Amino acid sequence: MRIQTGAGLHGTRLSPLPLRMIEPQLDLASQGRARRTRIWELSNHLHCSIVGTCLSTAELRQVVAKTGPAADGSSEHDLHHRGVTLAGQRDGAAKLLHKALDRKHRAAIARFDKAGTVDEVRTEWREAVKRGDIPGGYWAAMTHPAASDALVREVFGEVHMLSHLVGAANRADIRKLAELEAENDRLRAKLARQQDQLRDGLTRRDARIQELNDLLARRIGEEAAAGQPDDASERAALEGLVASLEQRLRSEGNRRIAVEERLARRTEELAREREQHAASRHQEAVLREELEAIEPDIASQAAEGEASPASLAGLSLLYVGGRTDRLGHLRTLSEQRGVTFLHHDGGVDDRSGLLAGLVSRADVVMFPVDCVSHEAVTIVKRLCRQTAKRYVPLRSSGTSSYVAALARSAGERTDRHQASI
Repeated sequence: MRIQTGAGLHGTRLSPLPLRMIEPQLDLASQGRARRTRIWELSNHLHCSIVGTCLSTAELRQVVAKTGPAADGSSEHDLHHRGVTLAGQRDGAAKLLHKALDRKHRAAIARFDKAGTVDEVRTEWREAVKRGDIPGGYWAAMTHPAASDALVREVFGEVHMLSHLVGAANRADIRKLAELEAENDRLRAKLARQQDQLRDGLTRRDARIQELNDLLARRIGEEAAAGQPDDASERAALEGLVASLEQRLRSEGNRRIAVEERLARRTEELAREREQHAASRHQEAVLREELEAIEPDIASQAAEGEASPASLAGLSLLYVGGRTDRLGHLRTLSEQRGVTFLHHDGGVDDRSGLLAGLVSRADVVMFPVDCVSHEAVTIVKRLCRQTAKRYVPLRSSGTSSYVAALARSAGERTDRHQASI
């Protein structure tokens, strides 16, 4: 199951604009059955999560292949982008995509068809979550004729918050994968040692058995030639020894087979874990793209509920590292709040002197831990300790992390101001 989520934002909100281009039928029981919403009638903000959550990569590739250039050589990221683009078109390509989603999730759609009000649609969504049918329930709820904008936002938010669970599962998968690989290496080494020991032991035992068989045959021949009676007890002893050695040989063979079967099971389990890990990494990449697409809207709306910009007026902030394509937006957000925005790219080879000067000018230093070098972070922390400046590590280079840090800084400045009165 693929779950389209975000990267852990708190209080994610969609655009305040209508999410559907047709009015919801809030009481189908009294108005009669209305048609379901088409994918191109939904807000563009929803297309990324629907395509990423409700279709597998293979299924999406089949749809895209029917609408344009061959998709066999496209990366999963490019394929997802093409699918999202198709969803917003009012043409045959968008209809193909809509039909593919209906065809895959027809069972979920049939369950949701029983719902006639917003509350009933919400109940069906809850049941779908309990069953673990997130993709089917998501598609059926988003396109249901009775689904209101409020319900669409609610369902989108719940799918978004599942990212916390997905992220934790990914980390657990990585740990389990490492453990399985280590165990696999140990089993291979153990099997190699046992195979060497078994091969050497088989060689010695085969030689000994052959030697005893030859000895037994010679003894029987000598007694027959000399006309001496058989020594039944000695012959029985030799035959018993041969039988014992053959039994030990079979036991060693059985042990070898058991070890090989155990190794095969571990190898299959490791392969499955690798596949699941790869799928999780793909989900994370797709979800990150969705988050980046909606972050500017989220940050703008989050700013409406923040502390007054006056609480940040006059603050000098140094931002180290980050993505160049977002710096302009971060600078604008800062200046709107009266913050002087300073930036250093995090390079330490020939600009370390500049970094020290910028730290001395700043009241606070922020850096995104996912987009700055370890060496730069070490230098920033050392300079901040030397100059008694506060530094704030950010969870990511996204706009939301930066806005949240600004809000915390505003609150801290307000608290210090009130304490000094």
